[in-house]
Amino acid sequence: MSQQVTGSAHILIVEEQPLALSYMKQSLERLGYKALRFAESANAAKELCKDQKFDLIICAFNLSKNQDGYQLYEELKVKKLIKGSTGFIFISAETSGELVHSVLELHPDDFLVKPFNTFELKSRIERIVKRKHALKSIYQLIDDENYSKAIRAIDTKLVANQGYAAVLLRLKGDSLLLQKHWEEAKTFFKSVLDIQKFTWARIGLVEAMIGNNEHNLAHRMLKAMLERPETRLVAYDLLSQLEIKLNQYDQAQEYLVAATTMAPRNLDRQENLSQVAQINHDYEQNYLTCRDIAKYAKHSVHDSPDVYLNAARASIDYALTTDQTDSITRVTRQTTKYLNDLKQQFPDAHQQEQVDVLTARLHYLNDEHQKAKMLLEQLASDDTPIRSIDASLDQAKAYHEVGFHTQAQALYSKIIEHCERYPERSSELQLKSAIQQQTERKELRMGPRELNNHAVEKFSQGNYLLALEAFTQAFRVMPKNRSIALNLLQCLYEGSIRQGMTFNQQLAKRCIDLLDASELDGEMAQRYDKIKEKYISKHPQAS
Repeated sequence: MSQQVTGSAHILIVEEQPLALSYMKQSLERLGYKALRFAESANAAKELCKDQKFDLIICAFNLSKNQDGYQLYEELKVKKLIKGSTGFIFISAETSGELVHSVLELHPDDFLVKPFNTFELKSRIERIVKRKHALKSIYQLIDDENYSKAIRAIDTKLVANQGYAAVLLRLKGDSLLLQKHWEEAKTFFKSVLDIQKFTWARIGLVEAMIGNNEHNLAHRMLKAMLERPETRLVAYDLLSQLEIKLNQYDQAQEYLVAATTMAPRNLDRQENLSQVAQINHDYEQNYLTCRDIAKYAKHSVHDSPDVYLNAARASIDYALTTDQTDSITRVTRQTTKYLNDLKQQFPDAHQQEQVDVLTARLHYLNDEHQKAKMLLEQLASDDTPIRSIDASLDQAKAYHEVGFHTQAQALYSKIIEHCERYPERSSELQLKSAIQQQTERKELRMGPRELNNHAVEKFSQGNYLLALEAFTQAFRVMPKNRSIALNLLQCLYEGSIRQGMTFNQQLAKRCIDLLDASELDGEMAQRYDKIKEKYISKHPQAS
């Protein structure tokens, strides 16, 4: 049976290099495979997959015409152009950590490193094709999301002892998690681990515990998994999910940064990092993340007008909250580039209102407040439904920046109501961000720049109490801004010494930690040295 199954397998080879394609063709024909099709690009492969069902796809990673192999496989899966019963083998001469980790997160059936010999190719193909054929009916049930029936079929095969026990057990665990049967899944994974210490079972057990709200034990297990190279990436990922669930966003961001560094092409995780960074007021990290999303989304299934619009929004947010003049100039140019890329990539997209909001924010950034107000006054009426949460949040920010506080608060309320009414159209992080922004902007009647300028004015007048209040508010929404941290620190010390104000030791320590970890330019470094000499060395409450 095995020779009959493998010999009749329908195989698609995706390879753009003529010599490599010729070698693959000759090798497979010598092995007895006759039902072969070939594609020299991702687009050609997708067209073939629309018209024909393949038992196996062998795909080169380094395709250069539009999509590469990673983007092709991701799109085939997302658009369900291939079934779970279709095997997939990646072939690549590159074995960098970023590439390998990114590819393995897509869960291909194998990853074959060039150069390889015919015997190695034969054994990999036969193993995958036989398994997919033997378990085809179960893969079909999972594709149809009929998980209960799939589990019953798996149990039947396990009782009959027809082979592939480890694969069947893993499929059962995956199905239990997809059904969110947390308690049953936890019991199942524990029983598997009692038999053999499969890595996938340990990961599944942690996922079940997180779903079952057993956070402490899950956290301890994940910390242990960080020590093992083969589980480090998934541990970072699950730790970030756990911390988000517990509203520990600073820690969640650290784990997300670590995970995206290891595997930067997972754009769902990059999107989570972007939203968490916004909640943490880390505008630079959000800018860098949205920049990476725009880079990796191009030609992928994730490519959309929102990618470029969000990158432009993140650029403006960063420019409005940084104290580095060169960064402001560079980021402003980058914003314009993203808007040009949007027009080029999606010429028929109807995004003019969102572009107008971004243009208004650019006017505000360049101190052209009247132009910004005029653009925003021309926007659609308040009864327009929420079509994009990100676009609406950006519009609410723009309203607040130019002083349209009533409109800003009304729009925030509308966004929050939309998220709560239609949770399937939004994420918990988007809802959290909307609530946070509304609360902060209700208290702050000024934009970030005006707030800092107002604080500097009060400080120069010797009104340390009002200056401290304004600097503290500014630092709350711009906790990475070194200039504000320096001003706040000086105000804390001088206010406590000259006017007997209560010294906020915790706040001072946050300022010192940021300044010590930053590369300060000449003038800023001199100011900080003077503060350390004059105050911190003599009054080291915060050091």
